[in-house]
Amino acid sequence: MNQNQQHKRFLLINLLLGFFTLMSIGAYASSFSLEYQGFYQRLKKVNQGHFQLIEMAFLVPNKQKCRIQSGNITTEKHTYPLSYNNEQQLYLPYDAKLKTDRALINMDIAGDVQDCSIMMQVRVKHPKNAYAADDVKQIQSEMNTLLKSMQGFPMKYFFNPISGLNIEFDEPTQVSIDGIQVYMGEQFHLGQAEIERLSRIIFSHEPKLISPWFKSDKA
Repeated sequence: MNQNQQHKRFLLINLLLGFFTLMSIGAYASSFSLEYQGFYQRLKKVNQGHFQLIEMAFLVPNKQKCRIQSGNITTEKHTYPLSYNNEQQLYLPYDAKLKTDRALINMDIAGDVQDCSIMMQVRVKHPKNAYAADDVKQIQSEMNTLLKSMQGFPMKYFFNPISGLNIEFDEPTQVSIDGIQVYMGEQFHLGQAEIERLSRIIFSHEPKLISPWFKSDKA
């Protein structure tokens, strides 16, 4: 196993550990609870970074087998509503008092708790139909900064920058770089070489997601 493969293996393990430390499965057939503290620590990284173009989202992705019916945030003395959308993205407050009060995020679900998981996603806040070179480079820089800040010791010293941007669409979309069509489809990887050369990138439809892309060893 070469150094790059070792890094990616450790990075994957670290990210998985980050996901699982959020989970505190309840002992109920159709309910589960998660400690707010794990979310707070990650939201703190975003808040301290003052990122302009990116955000961190938390989702319950497997909505066919794990559908949120209702939810709340509870402390020993208080109960607050839990906000989420149709895609089961959780809208969580950044609140130090909830952390101090050891708040729990509780969800009643339709399905089996064993099919439920939490996904943490770094992505562009408000995807647009077109980006100038400076904006693309800023997105890439902010993603690298946030991801590096989330690596625990000693992994932060071995963090490799992302390979580029993963861009997803709801329908087949034309992607043009500097007036030349380079792609037609629903998922496009904008690599480092293209980022360094482009002046402007345009999409015929607004992206639904722009997130980090890590090139595989086999790619």
